Amino acid sequence: MNIDNKKLIYEGKAKKIFANKNPEEVIVQFKDDATAFNAAKKSTFEGKGELNCFISETIFKYLINQNIPTHYIRSNSKSSFIAQKVKIIPLEVVVRNTAYGSICNQTNIEPGTVLKEPLIDFYYKDDNLNDPLLTIDRIILMDIISQEELLFIKELTKKINSILMVFFSNIQINLVDFKVEYGRNQNGQVVLADEFSPDNCRLWDMKANNGKIESLDKDRFRHDLGDLIEAYSEISNRIKIFISST
Repeated sequence: MNIDNKKLIYEGKAKKIFANKNPEEVIVQFKDDATAFNAAKKSTFEGKGELNCFISETIFKYLINQNIPTHYIRSNSKSSFIAQKVKIIPLEVVVRNTAYGSICNQTNIEPGTVLKEPLIDFYYKDDNLNDPLLTIDRIILMDIISQEELLFIKELTKKINSILMVFFSNIQINLVDFKVEYGRNQNGQVVLADEFSPDNCRLWDMKANNGKIESLDKDRFRHDLGDLIEAYSEISNRIKIFISST
């Protein structure tokens, strides 16, 4: 489907959202842009959008087959898909299975520590406030979402994490942590939205030698750890092999 004549609804750091003929649908187009440190670091990688689109589509389809409600509807092009039009809930839900990054800077937990239970953190989506970490009480106080919906999101996120830990383990990748977002569709149902790609998670290669961490995610760009497209392509190829064998 050609999107040249479609109305642009929203443009973020890594995606564009266009109106579709059906008013309850949108077109989600992935960009080749990469940003880090709240867009302080920027670059463009040819083919990144197509890779992230394929990975996100595959993950959404897999989760839907596991009875997870998502905004995904169908494929549209190599770099875009059709999704339900949703109103995004301004919370970034971060799941940590292994300690790394900000949690190690903010606590005495050593990097690489496997957590006894997945840790779920909530961040307020507001660039002006630098996406602050929120407590559950603050979320309720700010009237961002009801307590019942918050509990639903937390339990659904735990289920998504369990499903995806197994999924990535099957392709020899350790799901260290990830960020997801939710939205309300036209019926008021809370569904998994946005994307699931190496842009918003940490993925470590289990095939790495000598116990050395081999990052297959956006940390490669953040910290100049290697070629980004090489890593994203590796994930894509492993997913294709796994899907074709199941």
